[in-house]
Amino acid sequence: MGCVVRRLRNRGAIPLGCALAALWVTPADAEAHLFTPDAFEISGGVRLVGVDGERSWLDGGFGKLRSGSDGDFRVRPELGNASLVWKPQFSWSVGAVVVGSLQGGARTEAGISQAYLTYRPMRSGKLGFSARAGLMWPPVSLEHEGADWHVKESITPSAINSWIGEEVRPIAAEATVTASLGAHKLRATAALMAANDTSGTLLTFRGWALHDRTTLAFNRQPLPPLDSDVASYQAPYTHPLLDVGPGFARRPGYYAKVAWQPPLPIRIELFHYDNRANPEAVNTDLEWGWRTRFSDAGLVADLGSGTQLKAQALQGRTRTGFPDNGRRWVDNRFRAAYLLLTRPFGRFSATARVDAFDTHNRGSEVDSEYDEHGWSAMLAGKRDWRHLTGVIELLHVWSENGAREHAAEPLRQDQTQLQAELRIHW
Repeated sequence: MGCVVRRLRNRGAIPLGCALAALWVTPADAEAHLFTPDAFEISGGVRLVGVDGERSWLDGGFGKLRSGSDGDFRVRPELGNASLVWKPQFSWSVGAVVVGSLQGGARTEAGISQAYLTYRPMRSGKLGFSARAGLMWPPVSLEHEGADWHVKESITPSAINSWIGEEVRPIAAEATVTASLGAHKLRATAALMAANDTSGTLLTFRGWALHDRTTLAFNRQPLPPLDSDVASYQAPYTHPLLDVGPGFARRPGYYAKVAWQPPLPIRIELFHYDNRANPEAVNTDLEWGWRTRFSDAGLVADLGSGTQLKAQALQGRTRTGFPDNGRRWVDNRFRAAYLLLTRPFGRFSATARVDAFDTHNRGSEVDSEYDEHGWSAMLAGKRDWRHLTGVIELLHVWSENGAREHAAEPLRQDQTQLQAELRIHW
C-alpha cells in the first residue's frame, strides 16, 4: 500500500486505499462476509462492431464513438467491458465496493473503476440513512446500474452520462437521507469531494461523445489535436482523478441531489455539482484546474405495460487559466439533453433514444472556434437469459465542431455504428 500512496502523492492524485484502510473491524463483527461467493460479481462481454466515419477520439481523432474508421464502413470483433466486483461485508451495516475493470477497443486498459466504503444502518420508521466514502460516480445517471456501472437497456449511454463516466468521478464522502411523507417519497444526497480538478478539459477540447468507456484510477484520457497556441500551455492528455496544486482536498468541492416520487408513476431528480477547482492552478505536466459547475434534471415515468420514459437535461460552465481583459483563457458553457423510451416484450425489450448537445466557448484564448453542436439517435434491442444478455444497437451521430480544423478535417461529420454484444453476468 505504501508504494501506491507514494505514487499518488507524487502525481498529485489521492490514495484510494486510504479510504478502505480507514475502517477497523473488531472481532465482535460476527456478521462479516469477506470472501463468500455472494461477495463477488463477474461480468463481461464481447462485441461485433461495424462503424464508419472519422477516427475515434480514443485513437487520436475527433470521432464521437468508442470505435472509429477512416471513412469506410468497417466490421471487427472487440472486447467490451469486463468487471470483477468485490463487495465485502465487514458487519451488518458496514461494507465496501471495489470494482476492477478491463476495457477493450482502441486502447485496452485495466484498473480500478470504483472503491468505496458503505454504511447502511437499520431504517427507523419513515426515515432512512446511508453513506459511502471513496472513489465513486456521483448519482447522476439514469441509464447505468449495478456496482460495475453498466448501461441497462443498450450498449452506449447518452452524451450526458458518457461524459460523467469520462470526467466526473471524484473521491467523495456522501450521505443520503430518505423519507416517506404520506404517499410521497423523498431522497436527499449531499457530498464533499476532491480529486476532480481537471473535469471539463476533455469536454472543451474534444466536445461531447457517446461511448461506454470510463476513466479508471491512475489512467488518463487523450485529447484530440490542439492548435499550437493551446498546445504551448496545455498537456495533450488529462487525468480526471487529480488534485491540481499543493496538498490534497485543500479546496473541496461538493454535489447535492434531491429525488421526489409523488403518488404517481413518476420520479423527478435534481442534481448540482461544483468541483471548486482553482482555475489558475497548474502542475508540472501542464494540467490545469478547471472550475466546473453544472446542474442536471432527470425524469423517470412509467407509462404502463412496462413502458418507461427517461429524460435528462444538463447545463454547466467550466473555466481555466488567468484573467485576460476580464475573461479567463477558457470559458466554456455546455448543454446536453436526451429522451429515452423503453418497452418490454417478455424477455425482449426495445429502446429508442434521441440526444442533442452543444458547447459555447467565450474565453480569451479559446473562443468560438472550439464551439460544437450536434445530435444523435439510437435504437437497441435486448434479450435476457439467466446469466446472459444479448444486445443489438444502431447508433447515428452528427456534429459540427470547429476544433476539427486543427486536424485539417471537415467541421461537419457524421458516423453510424452497428453493434452486437453478448454479455455474461454472474
